Amino acid sequence: MAESLERKWLLLIHQIPQKPGYLRVKIWRRLQALGAVAIKNSVYVIPRNEQTLEDFQWVLREIVQSGAEASICAASFVDGLTDDQVEGLFRTARDADYEQIADEAKAVFDSAPSGRTMTDEDRAELEAALTRLKRRFSVVANLDFFGAPGREAASTLLEKIEFRLSEARTGTGPEGPEVDTSDLTQFRGRTWVTRKGVYVDRMACAWLIRRFIDPDASFRFVSERGYRPKTGELRFDMFEGEFTHEGDLCTFEVLVRRFAVHDKALMEIGKIVHDLDLKETKFKRPETAGISALLDGIVAARKHDESRLARGSVLFDDLYEHFRRR
Repeated sequence: MAESLERKWLLLIHQIPQKPGYLRVKIWRRLQALGAVAIKNSVYVIPRNEQTLEDFQWVLREIVQSGAEASICAASFVDGLTDDQVEGLFRTARDADYEQIADEAKAVFDSAPSGRTMTDEDRAELEAALTRLKRRFSVVANLDFFGAPGREAASTLLEKIEFRLSEARTGTGPEGPEVDTSDLTQFRGRTWVTRKGVYVDRMACAWLIRRFIDPDASFRFVSERGYRPKTGELRFDMFEGEFTHEGDLCTFEVLVRRFAVHDKALMEIGKIVHDLDLKETKFKRPETAGISALLDGIVAARKHDESRLARGSVLFDDLYEHFRRR
């Protein structure tokens, strides 16, 4: 029975002397850079594929050439740790990386002058900071094997910096073409496009679109790199999308404002989405921490965006009813 299990993991097990300590530290750093996580003191795990096997082989070679011992094995977890628990270790590790990027990005954004008052020197400094942060984000994203929730907040803050730079270059933000939202009939049965890996803002936006704007909406999830919009598609929470961040507003708040959905319950939901998406404590709604935990659970349990939207819609339906009755 055990032989039939899929061996989806690679384990690197090493025996490196405690002293001198430089080799252990060096190998630890190598494994960190590959995205591996420790499940025991000298046992590291990584998802199994051709690239990760090659990466582990290079580390093993380095260990052996230094006079220590190491082995690599393909593995499946039969008892004790479960696959879900191991995937959780990877998400936790990447969340810590994303959090560092998000904290630095927020500090950069908060210290940057507004777009219309930015000097050439200010803009050059901000562009350099953004380039550095995007490079770090790309490295972490490449190691994000299981879609850590923290990616969304970091990505959103980088987009805010790009928004600020766009204001400085053109005098306007990076919104897409202005769309007349006075006639709701033109928004029925449309295809709404957003980035893959939906989380707080995009999940809330999709729920809002289907419930209040376009009940027959279909959604398409794309990678922004290489994506070209098709005729008739409406983009949301994407750089240069028809509906995206504007100033200090998250995309959910923009949709509510642009479509003039005057509903106090939506305003309260918007406060929660705003603080979670922008990693702020502007509104300090008491429900925010609980909603964050529930959304994290939805993302951790569901890899496919449509499944996340379906479950998230149930959550936002109930949250809306809570605020509506109050």
